[in-house]
Amino acid sequence: MLPKIKTFDELTTRELYEILRSRAEIFVVEQDCVYQDLDCKDYYSWHVFCENDDGRVSAYLRLFWRDEEKKALQLGRVITLVHGTGLGGKLLHAGMEYAKNVLKAESVYLEAQTYAVGYYQKEDFRVLTGEIITVDNLPHVAMGWGNI
Repeated sequence: MLPKIKTFDELTTRELYEILRSRAEIFVVEQDCVYQDLDCKDYYSWHVFCENDDGRVSAYLRLFWRDEEKKALQLGRVITLVHGTGLGGKLLHAGMEYAKNVLKAESVYLEAQTYAVGYYQKEDFRVLTGEIITVDNLPHVAMGWGNI
């Protein structure tokens, strides 16, 4: 499964549906977290995702400018439906390569669920503070890559 990277306007209706379906499955149903997923940031994000043979989005993340003038991106909405296959790592790597080489990002910020810190550290993210941030009633930590 090779990751696809598309802007909102490049997504097909089916791709968008499958992205939203997978995000709802993980964030709302699996994590039992009621929150407003459709936050309008999708309109100006780069959507990085993998599909299985049936067209189901099995891994996803999005990137958007946190501060375009400073070339600072934010990464979020990271999901994988299948664990232990390395797919999540491949997706994160593809997203970071795109951020660095195509978008020319100098930094990337994210708020990682505490259990996932090691996952992001494999792509050279570092914990910015030891402070726990509660996002949608789940514990997160601020992490960054580059000149953040």
